Amino acid sequence: VSTVNLDCKLDLKAIALQARNAEYNPKRFAAVIMRIREPKTTALIFASGKMVCTGAKSEQQSKLAARKYARIIQKLGFPAKFKDFKIQNIVASCDVKFPIRLEGLAYSHGAFSSYEPELFPGLIYRMRQPKIVLLIFVSGKIVLTGAKVGSPFLWPCGFLYYPVMMVCLNYLLCR
Repeated sequence: VSTVNLDCKLDLKAIALQARNAEYNPKRFAAVIMRIREPKTTALIFASGKMVCTGAKSEQQSKLAARKYARIIQKLGFPAKFKDFKIQNIVASCDVKFPIRLEGLAYSHGAFSSYEPELFPGLIYRMRQPKIVLLIFVSGKIVLTGAKVGSPFLWPCGFLYYPVMMVCLNYLLCR
Protein backbone atom coordinates (compact mmCIF):
# COMPACT_ATOMS: atom_id res chain seq x y z
CA VAL A 1 0.00 0.00 0.00
CA SER A 2 1.40 3.38 -0.97
CA THR A 3 0.20 6.96 -0.84
CA VAL A 4 0.93 10.05 -2.89
CA ASN A 5 -0.23 13.66 -2.89
CA LEU A 6 -1.33 14.98 -6.30
CA ASP A 7 -1.23 18.49 -4.80
CA CYS A 8 -4.48 19.74 -6.36
CA LYS A 9 -8.21 19.56 -5.69
CA LEU A 10 -10.05 17.05 -7.87
CA ASP A 11 -13.57 16.86 -9.30
CA LEU A 12 -14.30 13.19 -8.67
CA LYS A 13 -17.50 13.15 -10.73
CA ALA A 14 -15.64 14.49 -13.78
CA ILE A 15 -12.86 11.92 -13.31
CA ALA A 16 -15.35 9.05 -13.05
CA LEU A 17 -17.19 10.19 -16.18
CA GLN A 18 -14.07 10.72 -18.32
CA ALA A 19 -11.64 8.03 -17.20
CA ARG A 20 -11.71 4.35 -18.10
CA ASN A 21 -11.93 1.72 -15.39
CA ALA A 22 -13.10 4.29 -12.85
CA GLU A 23 -16.11 4.11 -10.57
CA TYR A 24 -17.55 6.66 -8.19
CA ASN A 25 -20.49 6.23 -5.85
CA PRO A 26 -20.35 9.08 -3.30
CA LYS A 27 -23.14 7.54 -1.19
CA ARG A 28 -21.01 4.43 -0.72
CA PHE A 29 -17.43 5.77 -0.62
CA ALA A 30 -16.00 9.30 -0.97
CA ALA A 31 -13.33 8.44 -3.55
CA VAL A 32 -12.97 7.37 -7.17
CA ILE A 33 -11.88 3.75 -7.46
CA MET A 34 -9.67 3.34 -10.52
CA ARG A 35 -7.90 0.25 -11.83
CA ILE A 36 -5.11 -0.38 -14.31
CA ARG A 37 -3.93 -3.69 -15.74
CA GLU A 38 -0.16 -3.20 -15.74
CA PRO A 39 0.91 -3.27 -13.01
CA LYS A 40 -2.38 -4.76 -11.80
CA THR A 41 -3.36 -2.26 -9.10
CA THR A 42 -6.26 -0.25 -7.70
CA ALA A 43 -6.17 3.40 -6.69
CA LEU A 44 -8.45 5.30 -4.35
CA ILE A 45 -8.46 8.91 -5.50
CA PHE A 46 -9.86 11.52 -3.10
CA ALA A 47 -11.16 15.05 -3.83
CA SER A 48 -8.35 16.48 -1.67
CA GLY A 49 -5.80 15.20 -4.20
CA LYS A 50 -4.59 12.39 -1.97
CA MET A 51 -4.29 8.95 -3.55
CA VAL A 52 -3.86 5.44 -2.14
CA CYS A 53 -2.47 2.70 -4.39
CA THR A 54 -2.89 -1.00 -3.55
CA GLY A 55 -2.15 -4.36 -5.13
CA ALA A 56 1.40 -3.91 -6.41
CA LYS A 57 3.84 -6.79 -5.95
CA SER A 58 6.87 -4.59 -5.27
CA GLU A 59 7.85 -1.07 -4.26
CA GLN A 60 8.89 -0.30 -7.84
CA GLN A 61 5.55 -1.50 -9.21
CA SER A 62 3.71 0.59 -6.63
CA LYS A 63 5.60 3.74 -7.64
CA LEU A 64 5.10 3.02 -11.36
CA ALA A 65 1.36 2.47 -10.84
CA ALA A 66 1.00 5.65 -8.78
CA ARG A 67 2.77 7.60 -11.55
CA LYS A 68 0.42 6.10 -14.15
CA TYR A 69 -2.64 7.14 -12.13
CA ALA A 70 -1.21 10.66 -11.71
CA ARG A 71 -0.64 10.83 -15.48
CA ILE A 72 -4.25 9.78 -16.14
CA ILE A 73 -5.45 12.59 -13.85
CA GLN A 74 -3.15 15.07 -15.66
CA LYS A 75 -4.53 14.00 -19.04
CA LEU A 76 -8.03 14.79 -17.75
CA GLY A 77 -6.94 18.42 -17.29
CA PHE A 78 -6.03 18.57 -13.61
CA PRO A 79 -2.68 20.13 -12.58
CA ALA A 80 -1.64 16.96 -10.73
CA LYS A 81 1.88 16.65 -9.36
CA PHE A 82 3.61 13.65 -7.75
CA LYS A 83 4.51 14.65 -4.18
CA ASP A 84 5.31 12.74 -1.01
CA PHE A 85 5.18 9.20 -2.42
CA LYS A 86 5.45 6.76 0.48
CA ILE A 87 5.08 3.02 1.02
CA GLN A 88 2.73 2.71 4.00
CA ASN A 89 2.44 -1.06 4.43
CA ILE A 90 3.84 -4.25 2.93
CA VAL A 91 2.00 -7.57 3.16
CA ALA A 92 3.50 -10.98 2.39
CA SER A 93 2.54 -14.60 2.89
CA CYS A 94 4.27 -17.96 2.95
CA ASP A 95 3.75 -21.60 3.83
CA VAL A 96 6.25 -23.27 6.20
CA LYS A 97 4.98 -26.69 4.96
CA PHE A 98 4.32 -28.14 8.41
CA PRO A 99 1.42 -27.83 10.86
CA ILE A 100 1.84 -25.45 13.79
CA ARG A 101 0.37 -26.09 17.26
CA LEU A 102 -1.15 -22.71 17.95
CA GLU A 103 -2.27 -23.41 21.53
CA GLY A 104 1.26 -24.29 22.63
CA LEU A 105 2.73 -21.39 20.72
CA ALA A 106 0.27 -18.99 22.37
CA TYR A 107 1.08 -20.41 25.79
CA SER A 108 4.86 -20.25 25.39
CA HIS A 109 4.83 -16.78 23.77
CA GLY A 110 1.95 -15.13 25.62
CA ALA A 111 3.68 -11.74 25.75
CA PHE A 112 3.78 -11.54 21.95
CA SER A 113 0.77 -13.57 20.86
CA SER A 114 -3.00 -13.69 21.00
CA TYR A 115 -4.99 -16.79 20.10
CA GLU A 116 -8.77 -16.97 20.42
CA PRO A 117 -10.02 -19.63 17.95
CA GLU A 118 -13.68 -18.75 18.67
CA LEU A 119 -13.05 -15.28 17.25
CA PHE A 120 -10.32 -15.86 14.63
CA PRO A 121 -8.69 -19.11 13.42
CA GLY A 122 -5.14 -17.77 13.44
CA LEU A 123 -2.65 -16.82 16.12
CA ILE A 124 -1.73 -13.14 16.07
CA TYR A 125 1.98 -12.75 16.80
CA ARG A 126 3.13 -9.15 17.33
CA MET A 127 6.86 -8.70 16.86
CA ARG A 128 8.41 -5.66 18.53
CA GLN A 129 11.48 -5.19 16.35
CA PRO A 130 10.75 -4.75 13.51
CA LYS A 131 7.20 -3.76 14.40
CA ILE A 132 5.24 -6.25 12.31
CA VAL A 133 2.33 -8.64 12.85
CA LEU A 134 2.32 -12.30 11.84
CA LEU A 135 -0.95 -14.18 11.40
CA ILE A 136 -0.02 -17.83 11.91
CA PHE A 137 -2.42 -20.64 11.02
CA VAL A 138 -2.49 -24.33 12.02
CA SER A 139 -1.95 -25.26 8.36
CA GLY A 140 1.51 -23.64 8.40
CA LYS A 141 0.38 -20.66 6.36
CA ILE A 142 1.63 -17.29 7.60
CA VAL A 143 0.67 -13.74 6.67
CA LEU A 144 2.98 -10.84 7.54
CA THR A 145 1.74 -7.27 7.66
CA GLY A 146 2.95 -3.90 8.89
CA ALA A 147 6.39 -3.99 7.30
CA LYS A 148 7.74 -0.72 5.95
CA VAL A 149 10.44 0.17 3.46
CA GLY A 150 13.86 0.01 5.05
CA SER A 151 12.96 -2.90 7.31
CA PRO A 152 14.59 -6.32 6.82
CA PHE A 153 11.43 -7.17 4.89
CA LEU A 154 13.33 -6.65 1.65
CA TRP A 155 13.95 -10.43 1.62
CA PRO A 156 10.34 -11.57 2.19
CA CYS A 157 10.66 -15.34 2.41
CA GLY A 158 13.88 -15.40 4.41
CA PHE A 159 12.55 -12.71 6.68
CA LEU A 160 9.31 -14.59 7.25
CA TYR A 161 10.89 -17.95 7.87
CA TYR A 162 13.41 -16.77 10.47
CA PRO A 163 11.04 -15.47 13.18
CA VAL A 164 8.52 -18.23 12.59
CA MET A 165 11.16 -20.95 12.66
CA MET A 166 12.64 -19.46 15.84
CA VAL A 167 9.22 -19.37 17.47
CA CYS A 168 8.48 -22.95 16.38
CA LEU A 169 11.91 -24.29 17.37
CA ASN A 170 11.70 -22.53 20.71
CA TYR A 171 8.30 -24.10 21.30
CA LEU A 172 9.52 -27.57 20.30
CA LEU A 173 12.64 -27.34 22.46
CA CYS A 174 10.97 -25.83 25.50
CA ARG A 175 7.83 -27.95 25.84
